[in-house]
Amino acid sequence: MKTKLLCLLAAMVLFTFGSNAQSSEKKKPNIIFIFSDDHAYQAISAYGSKLTTTPGIDRLAKEGALFTNALVTNSICGPSRATLLTGKYSHMNGYKRNDRTLFDTTQPLLSRTLQQTGYQTAWVGKMHLNSLPAGFDYWNVLPGQGHYYNPDFISQPNDTTRYKGYVSDLITQFSIDFLEKRDTEKPFFMIVGHKATHREWLPDLQDLGTFDDTKFPLPDNFYDNYAGRNSAAHQDMTIDKTMLLKEDLKVDIDYQKSWIYNRFDDKQKKVFKAYYDKVSADYHSKDRKGKELIEWKYQRYMNDYLSTAKSLDRNIGQLLDYLDKNGLAENTIVIYASDQGFYLGEHGWFDKRFIYEESLKTPFLIRYPGVVKPGTTIDQLMLNIDWAPSIIDLAGGKVPAQMQGKSFLPLLQSGTSAKTPWRKEAYYHYYEYPQPHRVHPHFGIRTDRYKLAYFYKGGDSWELYDLQEDPTEVSNIYGKQGTEKLTADLKQKLKKLMQEYKDKEALEILAKAKP
Repeated sequence: MKTKLLCLLAAMVLFTFGSNAQSSEKKKPNIIFIFSDDHAYQAISAYGSKLTTTPGIDRLAKEGALFTNALVTNSICGPSRATLLTGKYSHMNGYKRNDRTLFDTTQPLLSRTLQQTGYQTAWVGKMHLNSLPAGFDYWNVLPGQGHYYNPDFISQPNDTTRYKGYVSDLITQFSIDFLEKRDTEKPFFMIVGHKATHREWLPDLQDLGTFDDTKFPLPDNFYDNYAGRNSAAHQDMTIDKTMLLKEDLKVDIDYQKSWIYNRFDDKQKKVFKAYYDKVSADYHSKDRKGKELIEWKYQRYMNDYLSTAKSLDRNIGQLLDYLDKNGLAENTIVIYASDQGFYLGEHGWFDKRFIYEESLKTPFLIRYPGVVKPGTTIDQLMLNIDWAPSIIDLAGGKVPAQMQGKSFLPLLQSGTSAKTPWRKEAYYHYYEYPQPHRVHPHFGIRTDRYKLAYFYKGGDSWELYDLQEDPTEVSNIYGKQGTEKLTADLKQKLKKLMQEYKDKEALEILAKAKP
């Protein structure tokens, strides 16, 4: 009798333990990482933008946390995606530039680590790494940059299919298709890679003209003369000289010859032509020159850029609605980020690349019901090398030793608590030169108040900014009397960061840099 009782108790313990284990496994959070392209934080109302409203993205801020100092380590598209997957700086993961380099998929990857942690993984939309997804159970990705209208998608096993429709809508559709067909016994991790808001900014037909009645204010430094900043003076990314009337602003479009419109069907072309014929007529209605022409181009740029962003935000809202309606919201972490920031006329520019704030900072928002307090704001310096380690930590996995970032989970749990040990400085290194845009390669350090950068390979100049006194970064105080001690301290910290992150090339350049 006693033996039977013991056996019964043992069976009950094993049953309970097994049930708890299964319950624990099921409680692992699902994770969706929504990753846009060139979407500026200045174009998100949760970040205080007065240019537009973004109700889809704003939901994540209201229901989760918003990072005010999320920084990238190399402000350019492909390298940012490589950093997301590897948790490493560009010089360590081997992907420094947007060129024909094949991304090395044999190194430890976020996706593969999550598979080993028990996750079902997927990548939908833009990837832009010259290689097929690795460590993903499902993918349906755009070749290269992809197209806004009637785009091709590559799915397993490397077959290419052309779909009719607008790219943001199709990416959301394919994301939901994965969610519908997934193995519901496993938690999932999905990257939703949007093409928007990449140049040449082709809005969805329903969004054409959304901002026609809006007069966008010029940024304070729109007419920056780049005094004291050699590299800023020699770039090629101005709205004035670099932005193209036909390709970028759709003036006098040749619908038969232009590669931009070769994907349009007749109906799409008709609607597009009707709208941009009016834009062309407006352009020709006056002989605009000088500042009047530059400001006309700026207004058209903002109109197209923000109209393209409107479809992005709408689709984010639709994906969040799907999670709500299908009982997935409570146990799904949703993250929104861009591959880097973008200039919306600041310094007279579009594009990215520079260490200056608008391209260094990227939007980053995260919703995690039950863990992240709604409406949280986090001001600490967070880098995109931290994304992979943080996601793995949130999933309960083991972070590969090669990853250089660290998990920001403690920041989520403590909000903006000053007691949370965290980095005080951030390191940056940009490489691509001379084309496109002729931005000199440079590296630098950013603290909560100061920024020091060295431009090399054609630049050969130092820049120092006090972000508190000069938030628009137009006054280079490097070499000014009274900055000697500050400069020496920042240079010492910069060298220490290069050593910590094993940037041997930068250390060699720093050793030869002029004082």
